[in-house]
Amino acid sequence: MTLDREQVLRSAAALLTRKSTATMDEVARAAGIGRATLHRHFAGRDALVRALEELGIQEVEAALDAAGLDEGTSEEALRRLIAAVEPGAGLLSFLVTENQLFEGEQVNEGWNRLDARVAAFFRRGQERGEFRLDLTPAWLTEALYGLVSSGAWAVQAGRVASKDFQYMIVELLLGGARRSVEQ
Repeated sequence: MTLDREQVLRSAAALLTRKSTATMDEVARAAGIGRATLHRHFAGRDALVRALEELGIQEVEAALDAAGLDEGTSEEALRRLIAAVEPGAGLLSFLVTENQLFEGEQVNEGWNRLDARVAAFFRRGQERGEFRLDLTPAWLTEALYGLVSSGAWAVQAGRVASKDFQYMIVELLLGGARRSVEQ
């Protein structure tokens, strides 16, 4: 039987977004494989988290591509982006809490690519007069990641209905990011 690596990663992501402290045994069970099989493909938790990081970066890059950030108004583009990123929001929320991904010399270049693309989107919105100028694109990028992560956790915990995920993130971010007439 051939191991479907993507299916194992998606099973691991689904489990770890609900229970970030899950053991490798629990991950193997969730994927429907034995622990030894899991360890043949991922030497340990760090290797598994690094593989999940690659998957998460790919998913966010695909969401950025699908959102068409250069089309229409910045608000419309932001709504498309949140809709596109929603299916992977749980994985993103797990990854941003994995400190080892952001420490030391082995930080994945993919994070910098994501940050640059999202910051460029916010900068364009500022240049068009649609977003506030007193908030840096870097800050708006971090705020977006934080809201997506918080939204994923709130939906997962049942504190927010999944149908409200997009609306609440966009409205809160835009309510703080919109440039007022006085500025």
